[in-house]
Amino acid sequence: MPASTTAETEIVKWLADHEAGMVDMLEALVNTDSGSYHKQGVDAVGALIREFLEARGIPCDIIPIEIHGDAVRATVSGASNGGNRPIVLMGHRDTVFPRGEPERRPFTIRDGRAYGPGVADMKAGLVMNAFVLAAFAELGGAPAPLVGLFTGDEEIGSPSSAPVIARETSNARAVFNSEPGRVSGNVVTGRKGGIFFRCTVNGKAAHSGANFADGVSAIGELAHKINAWHDITDIDRGITVNVGLISGGQSVNTVAPEAACDIDTRFIKLADRDWLVASITEIAERSYVSGTSATMEIMGEFKPLEQSAASADMFDLYTQAGHDSGLAIAGEFSGGCADSGIAASLGTPTICGVGPVGALVHSPDEYMELASFVPRAQTLARTIVRMQEQG
Repeated sequence: MPASTTAETEIVKWLADHEAGMVDMLEALVNTDSGSYHKQGVDAVGALIREFLEARGIPCDIIPIEIHGDAVRATVSGASNGGNRPIVLMGHRDTVFPRGEPERRPFTIRDGRAYGPGVADMKAGLVMNAFVLAAFAELGGAPAPLVGLFTGDEEIGSPSSAPVIARETSNARAVFNSEPGRVSGNVVTGRKGGIFFRCTVNGKAAHSGANFADGVSAIGELAHKINAWHDITDIDRGITVNVGLISGGQSVNTVAPEAACDIDTRFIKLADRDWLVASITEIAERSYVSGTSATMEIMGEFKPLEQSAASADMFDLYTQAGHDSGLAIAGEFSGGCADSGIAASLGTPTICGVGPVGALVHSPDEYMELASFVPRAQTLARTIVRMQEQG
């Protein structure tokens, strides 16, 4: 039996033998509160992952981040003939849920599904990545260097982690982002990009009865801008603009001196990014109501995931590995954003949604299919082994 085939057989068996440990670790991560703005909790999840990996001889570096969760970087050495370019297994530790959610809704298992905040998005993927790294480390190293990158602010656009992700993936051989697999069992081969803006409008306060003409309404100005922003939407082109939050005013009987809004934009092609930013900014800078002014800032940004020829080749290798793990896997497009777009925009072959299958993310009914845990881990491990075989 060829050495590479032996290695694949051993790692597949190792992962199957450690299913109970994977579930135990998932429970620990889900029951650790880690909303994006709860740095202490996000770092606590990182500490659990680091403890697991270091106990198996896998060195971990902490990349400090002041406001959000630190990045954790784990490394498994590669064979001498595997080259120096790493294969990156990526995932985020933060969730969208408010403080205290794990206490209100702790990890549970019902009818073959695991439930709890962030169980699919994406703590199951973190566990899968950690166990794949551990399997290669305990069985003598990977065919090429492996990097496990565990970040802490993806749910808010990775404002602090994006430079770290770009640095780690820019020269990578391949990137696997372990966001949840689709309900269909498929992975994600394309995603929209997204930019989150905040616009603040300034006007002039005045009594709305006695001195109405002296006022300049920031709310009135913002209303004009909202209509103009929404008109940018072009469904056929894959571009959408949604003002999802608004605030402003001082009192019902005062001409509003200030107003603000948060804007969500989505786009399919990286080539549309600069045009979209310019269009949003031009409307922010234009005064529809004389005497108003406005400022605009980008709060977070995701690049789109566009499948390159190299990514398509890697996807073919992955789907065959899935077939040999008992899975039928195809590719899907998602309107949601993810950190995988950062790697893909740098030209690195990238597949997203390779984590265990889950659904209803960001909701109280979020779940993960426990039966997918081991086969998805085995598929990832097989792909890594075969990438070396095929050069």
